[in-house]
Amino acid sequence: MVTVELVRRVALSLPRSYEAIVRDRIKFRVGRIVYLAFSPDETIMGFGFPKEERAALVAAEPDKFLMPARVDERYNWVQVRLDAIDEAEMRELVIDAWRMVVPKRVSAAYPGSELD
Repeated sequence: MVTVELVRRVALSLPRSYEAIVRDRIKFRVGRIVYLAFSPDETIMGFGFPKEERAALVAAEPDKFLMPARVDERYNWVQVRLDAIDEAEMRELVIDAWRMVVPKRVSAAYPGSELD
């Protein structure tokens, strides 16, 4: 099962990424931009994801993915149930969300970027 600690290890290994606690919630940022956030009970992870693709993602796997809270719908954001994903999928979601917020040259320098 994916835990916050597993996500933390991946997120903190990424260049420019850091952890912040905001109103008792764990969030990961690059600069001032949040790209990962956890629900208060740490069972759901919100992450950066293209707005125009999220409805299709949620429709394809509604047991796994959730639309963002109404106040967050204006952002490139979607949510996932941590108990519905494995470590490999979590790693992919975290890295893709991080790539949305870092400069292209930073993303291109990250190992594995040649696959993109």
